[in-house]
Amino acid sequence: MLEGKVVMITGASSGIGAAAARLFARQGAAVSVMARRAELLNLLVDEITAAGGNALAVSGDVTRDRDVADAVARTADRFGGLDAAFNNAGYATAGQVLHEIEEEVYAHTMAVNVRGVWNCLAHQIPAMLATGRGGAVVNTSSVAGVAATGASAVYVAAKHAVIGMTKAAAADYGARGVRVNALVVGSTRTEMMDQVIARTPQLEQVFMDAAVQKRMADPAEVARAAAWLCSDLSSFVTGAAVPVDGGATALCD
Repeated sequence: MLEGKVVMITGASSGIGAAAARLFARQGAAVSVMARRAELLNLLVDEITAAGGNALAVSGDVTRDRDVADAVARTADRFGGLDAAFNNAGYATAGQVLHEIEEEVYAHTMAVNVRGVWNCLAHQIPAMLATGRGGAVVNTSSVAGVAATGASAVYVAAKHAVIGMTKAAAADYGARGVRVNALVVGSTRTEMMDQVIARTPQLEQVFMDAAVQKRMADPAEVARAAAWLCSDLSSFVTGAAVPVDGGATALCD
């Protein structure tokens, strides 16, 4: 599905990002994986290359513009361009009502989820335009991007912003061959989810009950949707917020 594509994946040290890196490589892509934890990225690249894939680890923080610029440049230099990107890095909190959220939590949540996606789009899209081939970007949003959930108010606000940014970028670059979509991701068994549940155990059942299927997703299930949106199989899909949520948004007003 992704044969010959060069794909950059952020938030790739665990969870959905790591699952996507494995899947994209199996589908024929050369993958560049970015996250802050270099040791986990290196282990992931070793795993992919041992299985016959092609991968590059670039440690960095998506909230820092210079880190993202470096990751995009290194990806293009190594693989000869950039065809697609999966902007998956995120940060979530839960268990506090709006007025109880500390300023530091607000700032970090917005920095990772909003500024991080902004930084990525600002560097990835010019790299795609430079190839003359166009490209595809997938941004990870959430059910919290379309409705209030058990997550914090700042996370809800940030994921709404990701969908808005996705639609605006799709409109800006559609005529130039770059598609931009978002995933509306439901509760998923990731390291970040485990941390949220550890702090607020009662949310585990709340999150599972929110889905029609009454369970959480496996990261690989979300990765498969991202792979399709990054591939040419979704060539007429742009500006969309695609649910991968076990039916949770079907229950929203």
